[in-house]
Amino acid sequence: MELDKLLKPRKRKVYMKINKTIIDDTYAEAFSMWSAKVIITAESDYWAMGAARAMTGMATSVIGCKCEAGIDLKLSPNETPDGRPGYSILVFTIDKESLGKRLIERIGQCVMTCPTTACYSGFESEETVNVGGALRYFGDGYQISKKIDGKRFWRIPVFDGEFLVSEKFGVKKSVGGGNFYILGNNVTSCLEACYDAVKEMKKVENVIMPFPKGVVRSGSKVGSKYKDLVASTNHAYCPTIRGIVKSSSIPSNVSTCYEIVVDGADEKAVAKAMKVGINAAAREEVIQITAGNFGGKLGQYKFYLKDLI
Repeated sequence: MELDKLLKPRKRKVYMKINKTIIDDTYAEAFSMWSAKVIITAESDYWAMGAARAMTGMATSVIGCKCEAGIDLKLSPNETPDGRPGYSILVFTIDKESLGKRLIERIGQCVMTCPTTACYSGFESEETVNVGGALRYFGDGYQISKKIDGKRFWRIPVFDGEFLVSEKFGVKKSVGGGNFYILGNNVTSCLEACYDAVKEMKKVENVIMPFPKGVVRSGSKVGSKYKDLVASTNHAYCPTIRGIVKSSSIPSNVSTCYEIVVDGADEKAVAKAMKVGINAAAREEVIQITAGNFGGKLGQYKFYLKDLI
């Protein structure tokens, strides 16, 4: 009887392939966040982009930046509230209260300070945070409120006229931390795959890839051997220490690994972005695509790669 058990074929993990790239049978573990959409407009694209880039600076991870932010879409004048060039920005935090604080800080320091800009709430939501109502005090008593279609705006005097900003910004529960890993045998081919993946993912509305150019080289895990750190290097995917770690996930023919992280307004947006990204990255030079998870201990959302493709 025991011999029969030993001789019986064991069930093996089923792998899928796209263009010779192995798609691991695993899932990306994502978690709940709060997000806001910020519409920035200006006299020209030059100034609108300047404010958008400033507002989304140093916003790669809530671990060290207090929020995650990025440019969602470039908007034409017929897509903005005031008929001027603009950009749609997404900002994510862990809770609603901190989201309000980050919006006040970043709009006040990066948008109001930029020439000719105005700033509007992009989400229609019952949940709101007070932003313009806090920034109005910069007007030192000279600010004026204005109601349009039942919504209150504040006009704050500045050197080139007035800064117009929505009083309340709609916020909503969203999804952060969707991800997939691209594994290859050299940096160049991996980066080319990352570039193509992010390029396609940027076409999906209501998502951002918050890290530099959308790519992460220092993927993290929860916790550390050092008690004061909440996160540390995900050693299982670091190729140079493959030989000394107990649980390396790097195959012997892999020398490079990059991660693409995606935050979205909802599950559907994250899933769509991951799907187009994985399909764009898969190619002969990419050996494997997998995803990061922590056994379901970090977040409640699971994006199974086999279901996405």
